[in-house]
Amino acid sequence: MNIHGVLVPIVTPFDANGDIDTQTLTTLVNVFIEKGVTGIVACGTTGEYYTFSPKERELVLSTIADAAKGKITLIAGINSLSTDHSIELAHQAKALGYDGLMLSANPYSLPDQKGIIAHFEKVADATDLPIIMYNFPARVGVSIEFETVAHLAKNPNIVGIKESSGDFSHALRLLQANFDNFEVVCGCDDQPVDFFFWGAKSWIAGAANVFPGEQVALFKATQQSDWNRAKELMTHMYPAIHSMESDNYNQKAKAGCINGTIDVGSVRIPLTPMSDEDTKSFLTLLS
Repeated sequence: MNIHGVLVPIVTPFDANGDIDTQTLTTLVNVFIEKGVTGIVACGTTGEYYTFSPKERELVLSTIADAAKGKITLIAGINSLSTDHSIELAHQAKALGYDGLMLSANPYSLPDQKGIIAHFEKVADATDLPIIMYNFPARVGVSIEFETVAHLAKNPNIVGIKESSGDFSHALRLLQANFDNFEVVCGCDDQPVDFFFWGAKSWIAGAANVFPGEQVALFKATQQSDWNRAKELMTHMYPAIHSMESDNYNQKAKAGCINGTIDVGSVRIPLTPMSDEDTKSFLTLLS
């Protein structure tokens, strides 16, 4: 499974009735492939997976797989309140031809580090697909601490961690550890240059829905040690990225999809649409 480069946690297009728009979803996948992304993460936070019925989840996963299987890396998010349910989702992803999985600690239950280890190890024992852990304490309520990562990195079926805490000191400690056969993935839209400078090779970025070509170019620049070019590209994207990180992240990822040229519809409740004024203000940041 190749995760070196930019992977897009893809938005889910909805039509005017709020149903999944599979035609636009297929179009999006094809555009991302054309822009040179390494892979797509389906059913991630940016994809509003928590609003899906079981049938909708299968529809999203199968639509993406039909368009991209064998062309780029496909990863399925399998987050759930229940560890056993995450295992069911892992089996579904395997059956649909996905290459890997992304998994957070269980939301809401606030497990301690022993519970986090038990959760990941149980899922890893139940599937042969490689797992990227997802550390996003602002969403989940708990952090995957360094010692826990060090322990789980020894599991051959756990191949990396998407680090989205925003704490670059924590990320740097992980990067400096040089775990064997284990990737520390940038999960912060505003920190890729820092991650890549210290040796990261992968960026899973919701803002790639907005800037796929620019983010691929930034990654390539860093791999050629062209830090001035990387700084130039990040400077161009930063106003929009800062706006996204400030509020209404999913709404802005959708409004700005591929620089605002593809209509992917609105968000689902419990998220609510931005005002026309706020949308217009955000779109001015994309030029």
